[in-house]
This record gives sequence, C-alpha cells and structure tokens, in this order.
Amino acid sequence: MSKGMIFDYGGTLDTGGCHWGKQIWHAWQTVGVDVDEQLYREAYVYGERTLGKNPIVKPDFTFRQTLDEKLRLELEYIDNNRMDGGATAVSSRREEILDVLYAQTMSHTAHSREVLIRLKERMPLVLVSNFYGNLNTVLREFRLDGIFTHTVESAVVGIRKPDPRIFTLGVEALGLKPEEVTVVGDSIDKDILPARKAGCHTVWIKGEQWTDDAVEPSVADKTINDIVQLL
Repeated sequence: MSKGMIFDYGGTLDTGGCHWGKQIWHAWQTVGVDVDEQLYREAYVYGERTLGKNPIVKPDFTFRQTLDEKLRLELEYIDNNRMDGGATAVSSRREEILDVLYAQTMSHTAHSREVLIRLKERMPLVLVSNFYGNLNTVLREFRLDGIFTHTVESAVVGIRKPDPRIFTLGVEALGLKPEEVTVVGDSIDKDILPARKAGCHTVWIKGEQWTDDAVEPSVADKTINDIVQLL
C-alpha cells in the first residue's frame, strides 16, 4: 500500500537483477574469451573504482559509451597483469563483447519500461542510483525519461550507496514519509539494508549475485525474480 516507489537503476532495471560483474563475465564467455575468472574479477573491480574516482564518463555519454569505457579499463588491467601472452587476443574482442552486452541491456530496459509505465499510473516513481553523472542521458537512450519524477544520482548529490541518506533524498523528492515508500533494488548491501535504515519498505529483485554468499531473503519485505511481479 505504498504511495510512492524508489528504484535502483544498474543491476535492477538494466539486467533483470543480475549483478553487472556477472553480466559482463557471461558476455565474455558467450564470445569465447579465455580469461581466468579471478583475473577478470580483479579487472572488473579495477574498472569500477577507476570510473568512480576519475571524471572519465562525461554527462553526455550514452550507456554504450560508458560500457565501452568499462571494457577498455578491464582489458587494460588484464593486459598489464596477464602472463600468458593472450591479452592482445582478448582486447581484439572488445567490440564483440560490447555488442552482446548492449543488446541484452536494450532487451532488459524495454521490459522494465513496460512495467514502469504501468506503475507510474498508480503512484510517483523516483530513481536513486550510484552512477557517473550521465544518468539522464542514459534514461533518454533507453526511453526511460519522463517516467521518474526525480533522479537522485550519486555523482550529482555527492552521496553514494550504501549511505542511507541517498534514499532519504529520494523520499524527500517524493514528498512522502519513509514508511509510505517502497524501495526496489537488486543489491541487499547497497539497496535493501540502507533503504530499511532510511525507514522504507523494500523489494529485492533476486538475480545472480557477485558473490556466492548466502543471503537471507527475509532481509527484504518481499523478494521477486522479475520486475513484472510488482504489478
């Protein structure tokens, strides 16, 4: 019986609940790239931290451009740390990996859009995301603009999940009390737990996680496998 909803973006609306680290790893496997998974995981973390600390992504970058930068940094890390001489072959597959990932993202965001449009008829929606300063550009790219009354982006407001204050900003944007708001996200640590600390109800979209650690579903008020289950 919520009066408003807050959505996470990355891993929630664009992958169907699958952690982006896993999404990229599966794309590498799809195109047949032979890289040790542990080295890939290190490369993924390196890429995320580098993008988070440096203004590489510009406000007008599309998601495809952003994703291309992620892959470039990951391959750069592998090139500098791989000892078997296979890095050049991996780097040459960058465009192929990008095409696979972008097609998947187009499909997931189109599905999310159908659900969000229907939810928007019932209540106001706000987006709260750890992102790079180009979130509004990305929303236009996937025809998700105009659905959310406000976007709260970490690079803009200077607060990152799992800080509960970023969800408080989302609640304030809705003009509601925390107990009147439901937060929907794919991450227990970055979405569900901080949203609960902010006083909101929570829905966990359970997809493939970055780690194999067991997660107790009861941490969230509700657990779903597909955004359509919100209808």
